[in-house]
Amino acid sequence: MLILGIETSCDETAAAVMLDGRTELSNVIASQIDVHEVFGGVVPEIASRHHLTTINGVVEAALGGAGVSSDKIDAIAVTKGPGLVGAILIGLATAKAMAFALGKPLVGVHHIRGHICAALIEHKELEPPFLALAVSGGHTSLIDVRNLSGSPGDMFVLGSTRDDAAGEAYDKVARVLGLGYPGGPKVDALAKEGDPGAVFFKRVMLEDGSLDFSFSGLKTGVMNYVNSRRQSGQPVNEADVAAGFQEAVIDVLSAKTRMALQITGHKSLALVGGVAANSALRTRLEADAGQAGVRLYIPSPVYCTDNAAMIACAGYYQYMAGLRDSLALDAFATLPL
Repeated sequence: MLILGIETSCDETAAAVMLDGRTELSNVIASQIDVHEVFGGVVPEIASRHHLTTINGVVEAALGGAGVSSDKIDAIAVTKGPGLVGAILIGLATAKAMAFALGKPLVGVHHIRGHICAALIEHKELEPPFLALAVSGGHTSLIDVRNLSGSPGDMFVLGSTRDDAAGEAYDKVARVLGLGYPGGPKVDALAKEGDPGAVFFKRVMLEDGSLDFSFSGLKTGVMNYVNSRRQSGQPVNEADVAAGFQEAVIDVLSAKTRMALQITGHKSLALVGGVAANSALRTRLEADAGQAGVRLYIPSPVYCTDNAAMIACAGYYQYMAGLRDSLALDAFATLPL
């Protein structure tokens, strides 16, 4: 079964061909980091325009890399949301055109469902049920993964962000520290040079028993600390600030994940999404999983970032479960899992 995946939810234009859901034949990613770096973040209209000029070449490269012609594809999976609507529409229009021209089935995929399936590509032994912690620029969620069919109730969101996602907080803290974009890897690298105990930032746990997340207050706390010291002429140790901020984020993610594991009783945990590439978060969850007797699954960095292999993987399971979408499929900025 050959599935062509297309992903354009933010600033990566990606296409991939997957064999039977979990075997990668090609995975092509055209990043726009250099384009958006000068703006300190992703500019939606610019992202859409670059997707438009890049998408055909990326799809051709994915098919060529897999050594298959488009008529050999069994189905086309494409991100339908959530994300930047203008960006998603480029991928969606491409997938619809190909599905119509080739007479192939179209499968719309939820972006976070794709990230969850990214953990399956390298870890062949991972099967539902398991707990997923999805941490990215737009999402921070704990998800009880019961199966991969795409049917209602196959995944249950135990907790999600109420304001800023962890990745978004990383980008904003990086900006105030003058580190540039993308902020996550830069803060992670700088934090290794600092003392996480030198500057304390409040851990926001919300109500007792809540598995939701809130990082807006933490982000504001960092900004207020840095700005107040600069305005009063006091020095700012950026490495200590980065380390203190990162420690606060990871403390919350760790505590909530341990709570979710206790509630669900799952013995498998998947860490997915862009922030899953964070070295300190990986180390902490590895320790947590070891203490709890839980098996931790983390994709390689290439599968943590937005990519189309994960969309093709998710699309495969939906296709095998009999799910199809019409050419009326729309793009969604927000979309419940």
